[in-house]
Amino acid sequence: MHEYSASHIQVLEGREAIRRRPDMYIGSTGERGLHQMVYEVVSYAIDEYLAGHADTVGVTITAGGGIRVADNGRGLPVEVEEATGKSAVECALTELSFGPKPRTGYWMSGGINGLGLCVVNALSSRLAVEVHRDGHRWTQEYERGAPITPLTRNEKTSEHGTTIVFSPDPDIFETTCHSFATLSQRLQELAFLNGGLAVSLTDERR
Repeated sequence: MHEYSASHIQVLEGREAIRRRPDMYIGSTGERGLHQMVYEVVSYAIDEYLAGHADTVGVTITAGGGIRVADNGRGLPVEVEEATGKSAVECALTELSFGPKPRTGYWMSGGINGLGLCVVNALSSRLAVEVHRDGHRWTQEYERGAPITPLTRNEKTSEHGTTIVFSPDPDIFETTCHSFATLSQRLQELAFLNGGLAVSLTDERR
């Protein structure tokens, strides 16, 4: 009988687990999973709307085939999270176990129980986040889920909100070509279900 012990158990954490088993998080690596990536980022924006802090979300298919999602909510928190020593922005985008505390962030959360941003980051070849919050514009960039720049405080601004631009990783997905019709139908449904939220979709590939 072959030996079977704890040494034979493989433990995967964070982005490694997501990249190894993407189907567990977004359902597939085909077109359905590709579009689920968009819905996960949009879900964060809708959470801001449901919490009473946003009324606009814009989705853009960029000329290069990536996705940009922008909202006018509060903006992802930028302060350092005590337990990890990382900014809350980086935690939200890299920590699989990170999410809003009960009764403090959102009274409800869509997407993958609030973990969608981390999953999208891990399954993207590149991701850039821009946050308008606390009187400044903040930026950070990632590659396949890992930060390649620090969270940087830029010029002062009175605006507020979060913009996330990502390119699904072709090493993960069977296709990285988004369907305008598929996204349009889903975003229309979300707009209908969330009266008062302005949702737009733009295709820059044309």
